[in-house]
Amino acid sequence: MKKLITILIGVSLAFTAAMAQQDNPDATPAKKKKQQRQQQQQQQRAQPGEQQRQPQQGRMQQRRQQPQEGQGQRRGERGNRNRQEQQANPQAPNDVNANQNAGNAPEQQQRKNRPQQANQRAKSPEPATGSAATATRQNENTAAAQPKNRRGTAKAKPDTQTVQQIKRQHTDFHAQAKPQKVPAVTYQQNYRITNAEHWQGPQYAAFRTYRPAWHDHTWWHAHFPTIVLIGGGYYYWNAGFWYPAWGYDPGASYYAYDGPIYTGAQSLPPDRVIANVQAVLQDMGYYKGEVDGLLGPLTRDALTQYQADYGLYETAAIDQPTLDSLGLAG
Repeated sequence: MKKLITILIGVSLAFTAAMAQQDNPDATPAKKKKQQRQQQQQQQRAQPGEQQRQPQQGRMQQRRQQPQEGQGQRRGERGNRNRQEQQANPQAPNDVNANQNAGNAPEQQQRKNRPQQANQRAKSPEPATGSAATATRQNENTAAAQPKNRRGTAKAKPDTQTVQQIKRQHTDFHAQAKPQKVPAVTYQQNYRITNAEHWQGPQYAAFRTYRPAWHDHTWWHAHFPTIVLIGGGYYYWNAGFWYPAWGYDPGASYYAYDGPIYTGAQSLPPDRVIANVQAVLQDMGYYKGEVDGLLGPLTRDALTQYQADYGLYETAAIDQPTLDSLGLAG
């Protein structure tokens, strides 16, 4: 019986020791080995991931290097071919460079043209506004209204001071007959001024109704009190015009023009009026002849051109609109 009790006590102690070892597993070598194996397994599971990432990075680097190497090889091949072609034909241009330059030419030309375009934009005037625009429009309207002639634009008129000076110069002017230089016209009973029927307005009535008349001095004095000898012929004055007094004195019947000569209310002698007109037209460049106070062909041509340039009826005579336009009516 004691022996059985002794065996039970021994088994109980062994069981207690075994339980104590389970409460402190670190103390057993088997547990340590188990932990080591678990750590090794974790390291092995971690290493394949890193090994997988490394090959992937290597492949990416290879892909980057392969195009660069291919491009370098292609450039080297093109360079070798160009050098071989140049050596075979030294005078031939480099096709690659030529093509590149040809492709870049439009862009280069645009870059060159940019400064020029900028300068042109800077030089081009901007649209005028305000008072500047009004002045511009006024200048354009003046230029458009200015009469034109077959040589360009009408000549500028002299200023008022010049006109007054011309009139003072001819205060004592007296015309002389010059039949060799300015031929005389002859009396024609049925003479009519050409185209006068087309000149509208009361200022041209004297030209439309003009009829040359032949009378002796008695008849002329009875009808017109003012009769004067001017440049070799007698003239009578009537309602602002001078007319040839045909027949007043057959010995003094030199007339360079057969028709009315307008002077206005002042009744200046006709030779003075003609001399003033000649001087002004000469100053403007229309009249190239001598200021002689005779209404000859050169003077009439100058009047015609001036009248055409300034939009007047081409009367080739001294009428009221022409004298007003020249500034000589006052």
